[in-house]
Amino acid sequence: MIPAGSGGRNRPIEHASFYAALPLIDDFERLSDTANFTALPEDWLIGVSDIEGSTAEIAKGRYKAVNMVGAAVISAQMNAMDGQPFPFVFGGDGATFAIWPEQARAAADAMRAVQRWALDEYGITLRAALVPVRDIRAAGLRIAVARYRVSDGVDYAMFHGGGASWAEQALKDGIYGFDPAPSGVRPDLTGLSCRWAPQSARNDMILSLVVVPVPGASARLYAQVAAEIVTLAQTLDRGGHPVPRDGPAMQWPPEGVALEARAQRRSGTLLRQRAGILFQTFMAWLLTRTGWTVGGFDARRYNRAVAGNSDFRKWDDGLKMTLDCDNETSKRIEALLAHYHDRGILRYGLHRQDSAIMTCIVPSIMRNDHIHFVDGAAGGYTAAATAMKVQG
Repeated sequence: MIPAGSGGRNRPIEHASFYAALPLIDDFERLSDTANFTALPEDWLIGVSDIEGSTAEIAKGRYKAVNMVGAAVISAQMNAMDGQPFPFVFGGDGATFAIWPEQARAAADAMRAVQRWALDEYGITLRAALVPVRDIRAAGLRIAVARYRVSDGVDYAMFHGGGASWAEQALKDGIYGFDPAPSGVRPDLTGLSCRWAPQSARNDMILSLVVVPVPGASARLYAQVAAEIVTLAQTLDRGGHPVPRDGPAMQWPPEGVALEARAQRRSGTLLRQRAGILFQTFMAWLLTRTGWTVGGFDARRYNRAVAGNSDFRKWDDGLKMTLDCDNETSKRIEALLAHYHDRGILRYGLHRQDSAIMTCIVPSIMRNDHIHFVDGAAGGYTAAATAMKVQG
């Protein structure tokens, strides 16, 4: 969640306060119970985005750029919302969010600007659209949301009901969609960063997992299976959290400096933007190594907060997890999924890799509301979803 701030801009309070008023859920296992989700208002809209040809981009070794573009969709919306809380989910090669009707124009402008930026800076084609909740309901689907608190400073939205997936497929089918903004238009991506080194698996692998219900299957049985998967993951150290408790690995210079420079450049040259990022990251590296504090900033405390704020598991019309996993637990999870796939209850995709990566949105290093999206470093959720499609 983005903490509520000033600047309601005359938005109706019933819209602006809907998401903020939802109860915070601290236990991830409770999210397998659909009673903990609340239906979105009928006049809201769902923002969906997807990178065209993301599998080919991964094959080129550009998954960090793919993640950056996916997170940019959320970053641009956060900056367009003036601090108002709204639900969003990061999906690896795209993102999903929900907004009320008075925010629709600003949301569309932000999405179109990200489309232009992704095309101009990375040669990546980003599909994007706003889909009315009314259309989702007319298709016989539900879209509901919950708030999962990962730390005192951050909570993340979870989506349920199949509506978000339907909207994404409608985007891919060309039913909805925006054209990119005109050449030269850039999104406000303040806070978007890509500074951490890949997080090597402490166990045998980083396991990316996507599990969705089969339409018409028993919702009760699917929820039971999903809860069992979460329970299996809980046997791992810190529930399989891929980011160490004291914070992610650091290296200098960071791998993502060129990506971040392209995200933050509003004017001036890439070289100048890159130099600024290199200086900032060197100072962070130095403060972490020495334990010194500067101006009240404690780098080691910040790094621990990064670990606590990271989003490594979610509900997004199904269960998605990025786990630091051992071989035995991986086999148990796959055997369970295969069994219920054969019974027609669910579809699943798994992808194993050596490390995880993070893409971050940091409004201020002096606050605790920074958010960190975790994905596998060699395909992650996108590869797992592709494996699910192949599996059928």
